[in-house]
Amino acid sequence: MKSYTAVIERCPDTGLYVGYVPGFPGAHSQAETLDELNSNLREVVEMLLEDGEPKIKTEFVGTQLVLVS
Repeated sequence: MKSYTAVIERCPDTGLYVGYVPGFPGAHSQAETLDELNSNLREVVEMLLEDGEPKIKTEFVGTQLVLVS
């Protein structure tokens, strides 16, 4: 079993969750719930893997808090 890290945001205009796998071309989706988004992303990644293992171009490291005065 392989695992991929997804970045998830919520669109303020639509209220939808939007997710993508950094560095994995085409691995993105949206949904009304986090569970639905996870399922959608899993389906997209499985479909993309049918063409072979992609060369991931970036690696998710984390987030940082940026303070501005």
